[in-house]
Amino acid sequence: MTSPAPTSVHPYESLTPDVVLDALATLGLHGDGRLQALSSYENRVYQIHLEDRQVVVAKFYRPGRWSREQIEEEHEFAAELAAAEVPAVAPLVLDGATLHHHAGFDFCVSPYRGGRPPELDDFEVLEWIGRFLARIHAVGATKPFAHRPALDLHAFGIATRDWLLRNDKVPLDVQREWESACNEALQMIGATALAGAGASPPSGTLLRVHGDCHPGNILWTPTDRPGGGPHFVDLDDARTCFAVQDLWMLLSGDRAQRTTQLSGLLDGYEQFRPFDRRELALIEPLRTLRLIHYSAWLARRWEDPIFPINFPWFGTSDYWKGQIQMLQDQCEAMAEEPIYA
Repeated sequence: MTSPAPTSVHPYESLTPDVVLDALATLGLHGDGRLQALSSYENRVYQIHLEDRQVVVAKFYRPGRWSREQIEEEHEFAAELAAAEVPAVAPLVLDGATLHHHAGFDFCVSPYRGGRPPELDDFEVLEWIGRFLARIHAVGATKPFAHRPALDLHAFGIATRDWLLRNDKVPLDVQREWESACNEALQMIGATALAGAGASPPSGTLLRVHGDCHPGNILWTPTDRPGGGPHFVDLDDARTCFAVQDLWMLLSGDRAQRTTQLSGLLDGYEQFRPFDRRELALIEPLRTLRLIHYSAWLARRWEDPIFPINFPWFGTSDYWKGQIQMLQDQCEAMAEEPIYA
């Protein structure tokens, strides 16, 4: 089975450079003609040089993904972090608002912040990041999201599985085997706190989290400069979850390497905020939910022309056979003792 071709014109095809620059002009920001698309599949993000020599980043939200209330909660969370002197890049307030609309798109404008991915094999870097994650969570725990959903078993697992099967996204020759592996994984996750609202042990505290805290969303600047160190970007996936959600994506390598990295993160984290060690049992369940959700994310975005170009292997039987193997591996990982630090 080959990947299906897009069947309709996607809204982003109308987002031309002229539309981007016109959108900024409505806010009194006039580009000098230099516009660079930044890496982003979910939204469209551009680095723009202005006539007054400022450099800004404009994010045009994917139509239909979040409501305006949900986007505004992202902006409010970012503003709270900035007010608490946490180095998270927040949208600019322009014409009294952070969220704007032009030519069918919701968009925001943020100051440009450069940097490179952090060196996660450096214990001092991990400790530094851990301190700021604790500060993010201290702010995140002060109040709940009113409109943004939770990252849990139903949203990322059960609903995702059902959508993929209902819409025939899994080829028939591997569908039964994939469904069986997925059901086994979801059953194991169902025995954890991710089954819903922290009702089952092991449990911790639900709070607002970054949600997508992988190394690409942390920009590191030289520490010998003012304000050097980590800067957290892209709160687009902010949701309600457990604190460990913002730690596990920073772990890589074999068990010994991940244990060392976790120790560094928690050494920094616990300087500012307690961490419930019971949440470490959620690392592999969270990884499994992300694996399942990733397939649905690709399938739901297939009408966007950049997806077939960048993910040509998606949808094939070989792709789904690989997913089956990864789900089986994750079931084995979830059956093991969690890593500890």
